[in-house]
Amino acid sequence: MPNITRVSKRRYLGMAAGVVVALVSGAALAPSTSADSPDARHRVKTFELVGKQISAEEVDLGKPGVSVGDQRVVHEDLYRDGEKVGDHSTVCAFTQVGPSALQCLGTFALPEGQFTAQSLLHLPAPSSVDVSITGGSGEYRTAHGFIRTVPAGETERHFTVYLQR
Repeated sequence: MPNITRVSKRRYLGMAAGVVVALVSGAALAPSTSADSPDARHRVKTFELVGKQISAEEVDLGKPGVSVGDQRVVHEDLYRDGEKVGDHSTVCAFTQVGPSALQCLGTFALPEGQFTAQSLLHLPAPSSVDVSITGGSGEYRTAHGFIRTVPAGETERHFTVYLQR
């Protein structure tokens, strides 16, 4: 069972939070058509977002140190083309230690509505992670698809959102 120090715990939890952060939107979504079907039900809107972390907190529950149930809570501002377009909050909880796995759930708030995403992340995380869009409200009430997230430093993530509604 690996010994995860406080510094590496932050790094791993930060990566996990970034995975969920992948889901954000922006104004002026650029539509593209899915390669599998020209059917309107399969239209995909693809857009890029940048998440900038503004707060993060580790919650050490149960046994001291990394243990099942420990959490990382993150809040990020979301940007498109340098303009703030929304915000995102996520909670990742350790479901297994050694090897580590985290369940991450996030909500993205945009002017058009909100949508949610979730992922089971195994550590160490790969260089990019696809996160499932699980639902939404407002203009995102029928949302599904996925978000590809790529870390861009300790407190920034780049997201490509593949949104079907």
